[in-house]
Amino acid sequence: MPDASTLAPAARADSAQRIALIALLTGALGIAFAPIFVRLSELGPSATAFWRLAFAIPALWVWMAVEPKGGARSRKPSSLADYARLTAAGLFFAGDLAIWHWSIRYTSVANSTLLANFAPIFVTLVSWLVFKERFSRTFLMGLALALCGAVVLMGQSLKLSPDHLFGDALGLLTAVFYGGYILAVGRLRAEFSTATIMTWSGVVTGLALLPIALLSGESLIAGSLGGWAVLLGLALVSHAGGQSLITYALAHLPAAFSSVSLLLQPAAAAVLAWALLAEPLGAFQAIGGAVVLAGILMARRGSR
Repeated sequence: MPDASTLAPAARADSAQRIALIALLTGALGIAFAPIFVRLSELGPSATAFWRLAFAIPALWVWMAVEPKGGARSRKPSSLADYARLTAAGLFFAGDLAIWHWSIRYTSVANSTLLANFAPIFVTLVSWLVFKERFSRTFLMGLALALCGAVVLMGQSLKLSPDHLFGDALGLLTAVFYGGYILAVGRLRAEFSTATIMTWSGVVTGLALLPIALLSGESLIAGSLGGWAVLLGLALVSHAGGQSLITYALAHLPAAFSSVSLLLQPAAAAVLAWALLAEPLGAFQAIGGAVVLAGILMARRGSR
């Protein structure tokens, strides 16, 4: 019979994973607000993406400055290799935002959103091929089920046409970049705090997005207080809030399962668009959302 000394660490690990799962799903809900804020923004998509980082970085920097020192995963970056890995995470995220916004110009929003959410496929493949992780049949079935749910969710809005192939390819490339971001952050969380990763990678992302926004020809100045409030909401709710919760969770949950769980985001975004923007929510979307949830639950069972 196991004694208390062996049970206590296991109980703490289970508790940490439960908290991380709640944080992950709450983070997915936070980034589900991002399309709403982008839709309401007075600026173009590239300029909006830049302000998402520009307004979030001061809040993240203050968080990093006041967080307790000496805790778990609290090492500060101190070498060129550390900054290179943080830079890689920031560039992956910049590529995710910039390419997704470009994909919207060349294909439908539904196509680009669906293809961008194929990141779990790439995260799972890289985890298997590069990091030699093994996945149960139950996890793979949950992954497939969640992706099928996403297809059903977007199905009525999808537009399959040769004219959209370039935009569709950009949407798929978005998934590659976001998958790279998830994997990079998952590895970084073994050493660094959430605030450290979010701040340093966010600075890199913002610096990378600024020239993209300038070259796009879009205005960087909102025309009203309401326009600035939307940009501030995007920065604090979706990035500093939602993305930080996801980063926190990646210290305790596998990257592959986390990426599957983030498929909750398009389902939540559809519900928010119905509630806040009066966009129709049909039976197919409801069924797709339910299938996504079932897939996430199955993937969770298969990843224990």
